[in-house]
Amino acid sequence: MGDLKYKRVLLKISGEALMGSQDFGIDPEPVEMIAQEIKKAVDKGVQVAVVVGGGNIFRGMKNSSKLGMDRASGDYVGMLATVMNAIALQSELRKINVSCRVQSAITMNKIAEPYIRFKAIRHLEKGRVVIFAAGTGNPFFTTDTAAALRASEIDAEAMLMAKNGVDGVYTDDPKTNKDAKKLDNISYDDIIHNNLKVMDLTSCALCKENKIPIVVFDFSAKDSIVDILQGKDIGTKVS
Repeated sequence: MGDLKYKRVLLKISGEALMGSQDFGIDPEPVEMIAQEIKKAVDKGVQVAVVVGGGNIFRGMKNSSKLGMDRASGDYVGMLATVMNAIALQSELRKINVSCRVQSAITMNKIAEPYIRFKAIRHLEKGRVVIFAAGTGNPFFTTDTAAALRASEIDAEAMLMAKNGVDGVYTDDPKTNKDAKKLDNISYDDIIHNNLKVMDLTSCALCKENKIPIVVFDFSAKDSIVDILQGKDIGTKVS
């Protein structure tokens, strides 16, 4: 592990990344690819925790208004969606012989461990991947914020923000503005003050407070996670 820049990381994956080419649900292909990339990191001795979103199944703020639900109820449904994604990813990791545990912020004893900080850290120390599900367990907080919170709690050395088809932070949306420029390095304050949409501002502020660097990268690029762990200039570093 001597050549690695980070020894313990938290990987944040959006729920949309699991849709693949579908309009909804879980596509086996990206789940398999993500599991393989995580395995490469684990095989190098890196301790990996994961937070996965639920937007491929249900987005609390967006879908709750369509259904006439209040925001809190919608957020709780979104948390359940993240549990479904976590179990799918766990199954894929176990299929390739990667030891893995799901810990849920909402108690579901039949399918996941309750979130216990020291137990999560112990799993990581034993080389197990830990997937944190159900966000923070509270409405009105995004899974980005849950990722920053869990990264802080487990003393992660970095938070890796996996994006779908975008290889970093840009001055504008590169999908709509061809003149948008990629930024190799950016500060927490730049994201907060300029209200950049790369992540939830609460999560950015939490990482700033706890001095956790964030690396925003395109998860679909092969070996990108290992390249980041080895200190290569991949994506955008927020620090």
